[in-house]
Amino acid sequence: MLKSDAYKYVGIAQEELDLFESQYPVPEGMLYNSYILFDEKTVIFDTVDGKVTDEWLTRVKETLGDKKPDYLIIHHLEPDHSAGILELHKLYPEMKLIGNPMTFKLLPQFFEDDLSALYITVKDKEELNFGEHTLTFYTAPMVHWPEVMMSYDSKEKIFFAADGFGKFGVDQTTYDWACEARRYYFNIVGKYGSQVQNLLKKISDLDIQTIVSLHGPVLDENLGYYVGLYDTWSSYKPEDKGVLVAYASIHGNTGKAAEFFAKKLEELGEENVVLTEISRSDIAEVIEDAFRYDRMVLMASSYDAGVFPPMESFLAHLKSKNYCKRKVAIVENGTWAPSAAKTMKAMLEPLKEVEIIGDTVTIKTTMSKQNEEELINLAKVVKEA
Repeated sequence: MLKSDAYKYVGIAQEELDLFESQYPVPEGMLYNSYILFDEKTVIFDTVDGKVTDEWLTRVKETLGDKKPDYLIIHHLEPDHSAGILELHKLYPEMKLIGNPMTFKLLPQFFEDDLSALYITVKDKEELNFGEHTLTFYTAPMVHWPEVMMSYDSKEKIFFAADGFGKFGVDQTTYDWACEARRYYFNIVGKYGSQVQNLLKKISDLDIQTIVSLHGPVLDENLGYYVGLYDTWSSYKPEDKGVLVAYASIHGNTGKAAEFFAKKLEELGEENVVLTEISRSDIAEVIEDAFRYDRMVLMASSYDAGVFPPMESFLAHLKSKNYCKRKVAIVENGTWAPSAAKTMKAMLEPLKEVEIIGDTVTIKTTMSKQNEEELINLAKVVKEA
């Protein structure tokens, strides 16, 4: 929670949620953060997801008491943060809406009611004063929607970062923040690294002492750690030296080869080896590891003159998230017409600064003694890459 007495928390924890955005498993649920600033003017910061809007409205009314909000700030229009706008307007019809030009270009798509008379449009770096507190607004297009904006409270030195610095889960502590923040970043924001870099440069001169995301805990200690990770992630630099061995096996033979290969890597002294069966893993976690480490080994069965679909889907996800600046080795399996390597290489070819290392190893059904030697040699190449 924020340490400031001027801000009251009205966010909601949705612990029973199974999939965020209908695709990302969230076994610990999801947190939707919302605040009310009490000053000469009363300001609500964002609404919440439709599934928890009723609970949120109850909390907002209890927190406001006899007061009426003067403004609602819309940092981000995605439905998990904007679903309560219309219902809040019905309760407080004179409340003004603060957004940027793109906010109000897109807002009419969310409901038919015409709220244009309530719009207060702010531009990049424009200030609004609410009494003792002045907010400066910073547009952050494509982090990760085009209308996203963030704001800075110069009195409290709080930076409201929209979806930036967010994480999966409802835990409001910073313990082990990086794990679920990393999975969140690369799957939600990851494609837009250059836009995140632009934002980091734009706000680099601000005296930020607290970062508030729309998801996850308040960050008010060791901010250099969090900003440093965002700089690493958004510049696509590997966070750690290590190898992801990602395999897609139909009947288990490719899986046995992957286990053999991973063991040899460890015997060679590779400290971080992550062995993952794509078919049985949360693809978001596999993507997280692909970006976290500097090297990756892809091992897959051939299928319909191409590659086994789970591997094809994984590579398509990597392309959509702008996977780059990594070294990749390839192992294929095929009983009569091996085709996986050709397909995987074709999918990797458009990716920037992705280097294929070592000789491709081709297994025909089951791993032979010759394959074992080839895999050992490939492990040596990967270890030294």
